[in-house]
Amino acid sequence: MTGFAPRLLLLPALLLAGCDRSPDPDVLANVEAEQRAAADDAGRIECAADPAAPFAADCTIERMADGAETVLTLRQPSGGFHRLRITRDGRGVVAADGSEAAQVTVIGDSRIEVAIGGARYRLPATVGPVAR
Repeated sequence: MTGFAPRLLLLPALLLAGCDRSPDPDVLANVEAEQRAAADDAGRIECAADPAAPFAADCTIERMADGAETVLTLRQPSGGFHRLRITRDGRGVVAADGSEAAQVTVIGDSRIEVAIGGARYRLPATVGPVAR
């Protein structure tokens, strides 16, 4: 029985040693990508209602065909929304109505960030040369 007690004391030390490791960046990137994909599948996108707010997958996106154009309606949890028109000229999206212009920034190979009216949205996008 005396040999068993030292083994029990070693267990917490081993558990604590495992806590000192920092997370693997590749694992974190994969988890974040999976969360974005799940949110996209649920019709949700990352957004921030104001410039100081952190991004969260709290907004919804609706797509509506309007003739040859596609209009996106981005809805915030508070009830606010913005409508964007998808362009084919390399700009990505533009404001579909209202007087505020949409500022588009490429943030990755397949994502853009759109700032309009103090709100920010992260959208899936095809980034690359524009086919004419």
